[in-house]
Amino acid sequence: MVQRCQQGDPEGFRWLYRRFQPRVRGTLYRLCGAVALDDLTQEVFMRVWRGLPRLRQLDIFNTWLYRITLNVASDYRRQCAQKRTQMETLTQTSPDRVPAPDLMHLHYEELVRQGLETLSFEHRTVLVLHDLESLPQKEISEILRIPVGTVKSRLFHARAALRRHLEQQGVTL
Repeated sequence: MVQRCQQGDPEGFRWLYRRFQPRVRGTLYRLCGAVALDDLTQEVFMRVWRGLPRLRQLDIFNTWLYRITLNVASDYRRQCAQKRTQMETLTQTSPDRVPAPDLMHLHYEELVRQGLETLSFEHRTVLVLHDLESLPQKEISEILRIPVGTVKSRLFHARAALRRHLEQQGVTL
């Protein structure tokens, strides 16, 4: 199917989109939240469309797709941080802290989502790819271009931090 796309077959690209869009969307949601989810998903597939003619190793399509997804997520998070900094500079005040909602009444999925937000982007990325997307550590290492040992370390620390967050919210594991 990737070869068909490289030859300009729009039906092949529709098939790729339908097949991989839920996975890309889920990864983006876990990394960036729901606010710009549609735009980010569209950006990933625009980059895929533009980059497909240059993809030479068809067997690494999944790795290549996740790399693009993570790049889009990283770019988005960087832009959000810049906008926050600009807004703080304009108002000359720090943003008001919003009190945490009563997490005991929220659904467990919401607790996990909030816990993911407390993690650094590097830790969240490894946790999402491994535990939620079920990618093997070796593939994550290739996607992120880091050693497998670093993947294992980040996964260990991310799980520990998420566990602490959940325990602080009254969830016993």
